[in-house]
Amino acid sequence: MNLELPKKFRALSNRAHQVAAEYFRPLSRKYDKAEHAYPRELDLLSALLDGMNAGSPESVGAGSASKRGVGGEEGVRNGGNLSALVGVMELCWGDVGLLLAMPRQGLGNAAIAAVANTKQLERFRGTWAAMAITEPGCGSDSAAIRTTAVKDGDHYVLNGEKIFVTSGERADAVVVWATLDRNLGRAAIKSFVVEKGTPGMSVTRLEKKLGIKASDTASISFNDCRVPAANLLGNAEIDVQKGFAGVMETFDNTRPLVAGMAVGVAKAALDRTRELLAGVGCRFDYRTPLLAASHAEATLYRLEAEWEAARLLTLKAAWMADNRLPNSKDASAAKAKAGRVANEITLKCVELAGALGYGEDELLEKWARDSKILDIFEGTQQIQLLIVARRLLGKSSSELK
Repeated sequence: MNLELPKKFRALSNRAHQVAAEYFRPLSRKYDKAEHAYPRELDLLSALLDGMNAGSPESVGAGSASKRGVGGEEGVRNGGNLSALVGVMELCWGDVGLLLAMPRQGLGNAAIAAVANTKQLERFRGTWAAMAITEPGCGSDSAAIRTTAVKDGDHYVLNGEKIFVTSGERADAVVVWATLDRNLGRAAIKSFVVEKGTPGMSVTRLEKKLGIKASDTASISFNDCRVPAANLLGNAEIDVQKGFAGVMETFDNTRPLVAGMAVGVAKAALDRTRELLAGVGCRFDYRTPLLAASHAEATLYRLEAEWEAARLLTLKAAWMADNRLPNSKDASAAKAKAGRVANEITLKCVELAGALGYGEDELLEKWARDSKILDIFEGTQQIQLLIVARRLLGKSSSELK
């Protein structure tokens, strides 16, 4: 196996790392302290990235993460999912919250890329899309969605409430999961693009959070909200045999990206902690047996090994999506591993750095706060482990809860 970054992605990786170091890091503390303030500096950056990505399938954006258009090719393919992941990992080395606040790079964009038809991909090109799944009575169980969509002529009428919508106030549109028929269960859940300003859709609350404060997190209500039927992503038919698989394909694309966010912030913490420990005499000689190394050095070695395992799982899940291989289990495994590892690494790095790690003079304490959400959204740690268990044991969601 060749575990190096594909040559064609190295320029993209270097460019994203440069943005993280020279653009995100200097803004990081400013918007951590100014929660709900929109980072205007990102508008220019987004325009620059749009220009650099134009016409290129290997781009930084979440919208390039898709399984479409790769069938029939001989050999392996390193495509849009892997390129999006590489960009995400490097940008989150700079700041997770600022990445989540980037115009046109929302998780809703990955959802559109995953399930939209060709006409919809063209219509929503350049749209900044948030994703609305979670409801007050529906947390980790996405199949328990209560928001309804009732067909009325050339429109669907949406009613319900969504919470914890990343970029819900700022985005141009929101990809909303709703059920066409509660009696048909999971199979009737579809995703709809609801554009900002649509009558009946309103932001009811902005959350105050532990971390990722540069990103807005909103609650949104839908009261007789009329959405054009053409905004239902993918196939409008209810396929009971396929069940929930249609909309769930979205997670196969987005969970590796969230895992990549965790890999990026964990790498930032490791790099900075290594610098701080080197400054007080740690040698970091990998030839030294662990029992002969200092506690700080041995701890960092262990954390680096955990990080590498999370990184490789994440790269594998994205690569499988590029090659149209079933990657639901692998996407969940990557998300579970990377989310947990990022929490452990960032907190342990705060501990290793002592007083420096706990103060606002260092970004270590911020990274520790930011990392927590990466083990929660897009499916909690516990849900990811449950999905992996179902796939390994060959059991359905009703058989293994």
